[in-house]
Amino acid sequence: MKSDDEIYSAFNPLWQDIQRAETFPVQRPLLAHYTSIATLESIMANDELWFSNPLYMNDMEELRFGVLEGAQAFRQHEAIKSACGDQKRYDLLYSHFENYLSKFSNEHAFDTYVFCLAEHDFDNDADGLLSMWRGYGGNGNGAAIIFDTTKIEHIEGAPLIFSKVTYASRDERLQWIDKKLEELAELLRINSIPDEKLYLPAHALFERIKIFSIFTKHRGFSEEREWRAVYLRERDSAHKMDDMLHYAIGRNGIEPKFKFKIKPINGLTKEELSLVRIVHQIILGPSVSSPLAVSSVRRMLEKVGKHELAEKVVASTTPFRAA
Repeated sequence: MKSDDEIYSAFNPLWQDIQRAETFPVQRPLLAHYTSIATLESIMANDELWFSNPLYMNDMEELRFGVLEGAQAFRQHEAIKSACGDQKRYDLLYSHFENYLSKFSNEHAFDTYVFCLAEHDFDNDADGLLSMWRGYGGNGNGAAIIFDTTKIEHIEGAPLIFSKVTYASRDERLQWIDKKLEELAELLRINSIPDEKLYLPAHALFERIKIFSIFTKHRGFSEEREWRAVYLRERDSAHKMDDMLHYAIGRNGIEPKFKFKIKPINGLTKEELSLVRIVHQIILGPSVSSPLAVSSVRRMLEKVGKHELAEKVVASTTPFRAA
């Protein structure tokens, strides 16, 4: 009898559409995080990046759309029913899938966290993207922290996933879901999966739909050239990052946060990981780009012990002033 790992690997084709040559760790671009000056100070003083729960972000509908539409399509998919062979096997598969959906909705979604960045073209967009300054960088009064992904090590199986966002229309996303369900039906048909192991293909399908939902946005946002770092608590089986699960109180009330300390974590990061190591540059927004502001931010970095980064502060030369 095949082991669980062997059975699970039979469903690896569900992931074959991911263009690994176009994302991390093969691609290692410069990535910009646009934020306020106050948040810049907090990041630098605490060596800490705050990840947000997507259900509290503008991307709430993106996550819900993928997961809920995927679940609805699964329930109605005749090819999957046929591939199971009989009603009993289908009911087992259906039950397992619904259990994973329920567990995600009631437990895992609460502790799924996202940190958003934009691909930074140093040659053509050295001053940062004006749309990003307006949308995320304090309307030009903030800063962009440029991270060098060549300094970030890829650790297989870590609870932090780092990947490029894919953009698609609503119809394209629905077509993708239908194609995945067709692939699942075919894999069920050609592989003999014991009844008591049907939870394995159910999990494989749900994980694929979940990751698709987290890393896919409507094509209307494509100019952001977004990448995401995502923390999935259910993958942190050793609970090495539990102390980073936190909260914040802001203008929208209290919400959960993942406060990622940029430091070595045994088994999850390389020993040389540090904020100073991975920051390539700090760009001040076009509305706060005076020599006085540059000098002030450099002093702030020196005061919080980031002397090495002070010389990496530059000012955006884009001729924009916030109204």
